[in-house]
Order: sequence, then structure tokens, then C-alpha cells
Amino acid sequence: MSKFIFWLIVVVVLALAALFAWWWFDARWRPQTIKKHETEIANLLKSSGYVTPGLGGPKAYIIVFRSCPDCVRYVAEELPKLQAAGVDTRIIAIARADVGGEPKSTAAERTTVAELWFNHQNWPLWEQWNSVAPEAWTAPGLTPADGDMARTAIVEAGRKAVADLKPLLAANGVQVGEAGVKYPTVIWWTKDGAMKACACEDPRTYRFVRKDLGAKDRAP
Repeated sequence: MSKFIFWLIVVVVLALAALFAWWWFDARWRPQTIKKHETEIANLLKSSGYVTPGLGGPKAYIIVFRSCPDCVRYVAEELPKLQAAGVDTRIIAIARADVGGEPKSTAAERTTVAELWFNHQNWPLWEQWNSVAPEAWTAPGLTPADGDMARTAIVEAGRKAVADLKPLLAANGVQVGEAGVKYPTVIWWTKDGAMKACACEDPRTYRFVRKDLGAKDRAP
């Protein structure tokens, strides 16, 4: 083998290794820019029963279910940073549907989701719910959703919203699960008006959201 061929192989191998390292440590965690179905996605978000702290900055929709460990971590670690930057963190809480006859939500969870969807301004209820372990929450003082046709319909509307979002996000390269979106899914707009989305299960995705929304890496 000539020296030229040898060094050519070395250069190619190093280039491929660098490309793989870039993908492994950076590219695969980047959010997707929404270029298809932007209007449909925006309408689904705006018509959902999100609950908001009412901040005046950029809007970020965060789709969660209460007992999701990745959601708990994201809310605890990232919401203070985003809100310190004035981001209006709009939580869309979902009570997941049963799968194969196995319940994926509790009665208290369905009750609370229905109340949050009914009243966008009830951020204190979200904070109260979020301060208690999911299995210990009893939805005190709230009208039960089970047995109430209107509130049950609200819970189903949340499930349908997730089902409707799934193909729209998938068409833009956003990772989705078999039963719906992955949680937490974060959707926001950059300063130049581009819509972006992230299946933010892994903490390595967080920094990209903060950068786009002007949040610092540490909460004050």
C-alpha cells in the first residue's frame, strides 16, 4: 500500500469519526424546525386546554402527563430557567387513555386534567398538583371527571389532541411513540418566527430550547 493510500484512509477514517462524534454528542439532540403543517399544529396548541402562568414573553407549549419521570425532571429543572427569561410556559397536561384494559391514568389525574383544561388561568392548581407525589394526589375540592359527561369529554379532547399531533410532528422528523407523542414534547417559536419542536426526554436536548428562548443555563 502506498503512503498516499494509507494517509487517505487515515483521513477518511478520522473524518467519519469526527462526523459520528458530532452527530452523537450534538446533532441528534437538536430540535426539529417545523416546516410542514405549521398552521394545524399551532391551531391544536392554541385550542388545547393549556394552563399558563401568564408571562409576557415568548410562548412554549409543554405536553406532559403527571407521572412521567422525564416530565417531572423537565418541569423541575427547566421551567424556572424559562420563566426567569419571561417565557410563557404553557403546560398541556394529558390523562393517558387505557391500553389493553390497563389504566394509564388515575381518577384524580383525570379530574385535575379536566379542571386545568377548563380553566387556563389556574396555574396555582398546576403548582399544587406538581408539588405532591403523583400517587399521593387526591384532587381535593375538585369536581370529579368520572361520571361527569362534560369533564370526561374534556379529558378525551386532550387524548384526541395528542393523537392528532402525532402524524403532524412525525412529518417534521419529531420522534413520536407508538401511542402518541413522546413526553415531554416542547413546541415553541424562535425570535425569527420559526416553529420548533423537541421530544425532550433527554437532558441533552434542554440547552437548545433555552438558547432559542433566551433563557440562561442557571435559574436566578
